Amino acid sequence: MRLIGGRWKRRKLPVPDAPGLRPTPDRVRETLFNWLGQTLDGWRVLDAFAGSGALGFEAASRGAAEVRLLEQDPRLVRGLQASARLLDPSPGNPLRIEAADACAWMRTAAPASRELVLLDPPFHQGLDRAALALARPLLAPQGWIYLESERAWPDAELAALGLRLHRQLRAGAVHAHLLQAVEPGGPGPTLPA
Repeated sequence: MRLIGGRWKRRKLPVPDAPGLRPTPDRVRETLFNWLGQTLDGWRVLDAFAGSGALGFEAASRGAAEVRLLEQDPRLVRGLQASARLLDPSPGNPLRIEAADACAWMRTAAPASRELVLLDPPFHQGLDRAALALARPLLAPQGWIYLESERAWPDAELAALGLRLHRQLRAGAVHAHLLQAVEPGGPGPTLPA
């Protein structure tokens, strides 16, 4: 896996061999960070189903103040920890890796504590809806949720969760969604066009 932007641009990281692991492809990551803007300076980011860490490491490379990567598979946790040490062994590094069930962790997390929540739950396990519902309260004002799913989410289903679609793309079997909270009576977040 190669990081594509920021201070660790072009750095290559090993990807553990695990069934069902789908690191987010370069093209999709590039599109996501073009949508968000090239830097995430000062952002607090949660990568809730970290897997290879592709999304979380990319966010840290682009200036996020804190990136918390959650993963429950012990082999993948060890891989994330090794990659984090390769990127930045200093005590002040923004990467925080936890062996945790993402949904259980989000249930108890502080509300309005993240500018960006990255969701790439395992496909075909029915985790999308629960993950979105748990991530929504974590959004700080002007915050974003990025979801990778095996299907496109229609506006009505997103609205029922208090979310609206900002941007969407399909790359092979992956449907990528950039979502924002519906704020009654308030302006939505603004991003580059």
